[in-house]
Amino acid sequence: MEWITILGLFAGACTSVAVFPQLIKAFKSKSVEDVSPGMFTVMIIGFSLWLVYGIIQEDVAIIATNGLSLVLNGIMAFFLIRYKK
Repeated sequence: MEWITILGLFAGACTSVAVFPQLIKAFKSKSVEDVSPGMFTVMIIGFSLWLVYGIIQEDVAIIATNGLSLVLNGIMAFFLIRYKK
């Protein structure tokens, strides 16, 4: 594996796991009052587009990291719907 791919995977992993604290907080508190649905909507659209781009470019780092980000942000979107008051 080339160093540039490793760099891309590491950078993508950092941005992917950035949502974990919010996910954990929402899951534990069963509250999403302080979470912006608009931000997660835009994030999901962006990660979806990056995933398509990665597939077209056949870039493993882009596919893997944006696929993971899409799943994690999708879980947060589910929490936004489920825990909405």
